[in-house]
Amino acid sequence: MRRAFCLALVGTVVLALPAAASATPTVSFKAVAVPIPGFPHTGNIRGAGTALKIEYKIAGTEYGGFPPPLIGINFFTPAGSKIDTKGFPTCSPTALEQVGPSACPSKSKITIAGEALGVVSFGSERVEEKTSIMGFFAPGNSLQFYTQGNSPVALEFISPGHYMTSSGLYAQKFVNAIPLVETVPGAPDASVLSIKVTVGAAYKKGKTTVYYGTEPTKCPKGGLPLKSELIFAPLGGLPEQVVPVSYRAPCPRK
Repeated sequence: MRRAFCLALVGTVVLALPAAASATPTVSFKAVAVPIPGFPHTGNIRGAGTALKIEYKIAGTEYGGFPPPLIGINFFTPAGSKIDTKGFPTCSPTALEQVGPSACPSKSKITIAGEALGVVSFGSERVEEKTSIMGFFAPGNSLQFYTQGNSPVALEFISPGHYMTSSGLYAQKFVNAIPLVETVPGAPDASVLSIKVTVGAAYKKGKTTVYYGTEPTKCPKGGLPLKSELIFAPLGGLPEQVVPVSYRAPCPRK
């Protein structure tokens, strides 16, 4: 498997880039419920199975004219929503790393669509690169996201994630670690400008349909509360920064 990334998330040598100590990237965020292809009566419906379309846009000039590298995303689902990974086939992390997505059972895929736009080092220049994102169920009720780019540089990396119980306005917290991506030795690590991913899955068990995600049966006034935290690397003279963002999704219809 081709690799163009550094696995160290902390303790990385500080790069000689101009930085402003008080500067913070700006992030916009939205997430809406959408139908699961092939499964009727899913989407933004109370108590129904659903997929979630998530979008992030990131801006900043703190890291050599671009946002600092993204090293983690936390995502909080609204109270009353349910997540269930039991019964879904899983993909071996080792097989995914060594062979790629072709090694994973087709029903272990959790993403309906996924892409990201980043900035990578190509020779002495920094240029934009589009990548694809595919997510798979992993053993131990975990998830893993496989990101691949082909031009102008070849890169592949895996971002592991897992869910934990949350409280208050939120039911679950998803924690996703993202490796640093070094395309040229000694050059700046890759920055992320946008992420678009649609997550959702379902399968039939006899006459019963099992959904990975299910909408709440109740909705507070103003919409369903969603929250995310984007974690940026302590590089270029910057400290590690956590940028929280929130969004009110439309209430599911009855």
